[in-house]
Amino acid sequence: MRNVTVWIWLLFVAAPGWAVDCAALKFRGQGYTACTVDVRHDDIRLFLRAPGAAPYGDFSALNAALAQQNLTLSFAMNAGMYHPDRSPVGYYVEQGMTQMRLLTRASGGNFGLLPNGVICVTDQTIEVIETLKFKARNLACRFASQSGPMLVIDGALHPRFLKDSRSRYIRNGVGMRAGGRQAIFVMSNSFVTLHEFASFFKDHIGVAQALYFDGNASRLFAPQLGRNDPGRRMGPIIGTVVPKP
Repeated sequence: MRNVTVWIWLLFVAAPGWAVDCAALKFRGQGYTACTVDVRHDDIRLFLRAPGAAPYGDFSALNAALAQQNLTLSFAMNAGMYHPDRSPVGYYVEQGMTQMRLLTRASGGNFGLLPNGVICVTDQTIEVIETLKFKARNLACRFASQSGPMLVIDGALHPRFLKDSRSRYIRNGVGMRAGGRQAIFVMSNSFVTLHEFASFFKDHIGVAQALYFDGNASRLFAPQLGRNDPGRRMGPIIGTVVPKP
């Protein structure tokens, strides 16, 4: 009996970590992949580059760097817009260090289609917050990335989204639920409009706050689904890490 007890205890302490739950979903004829991260037991981080090095750019390079710490990704996706040198367009915090300031003014492109927002990971929460509300709250983020536009604001779709838009891309973004304890990361599996994508967050998974990441460089790493998407080299990457098995 003692040997059985010890074996169970070893399984518990040696477990590689909590697996992120990812699922393929359908909504109004379109396919989506949604991955749920829970800050209470998932180790979620943002990554841009190793100290003094070029940005990672893809999941394989990031995983190679993590392997040196005996870690591996259990989920990841691109997390915000970036310049040609892959530096973040807006506010960016990694390991508590601010690398780019918060931008609050309207500008060109989707990022500047106000309101935009911030994903902020603290010691106890993972929140999606409209930029001006984020500025007023002065949260101490361990990790943060600003992107835009907001998809859902206080339960309503972004007011500038057009139901009959012809602009269709593979898109990805994130929504917040469970009082900031969980984040739902979503990738469309087909070309969708911003209105369709935002409606998935609002009407299908029922989140009150959701933020757009991108529509040109959307990529997902979800080994539980056999996905390690190729594509353009990325700027900021958000992901969960677990000990290497």
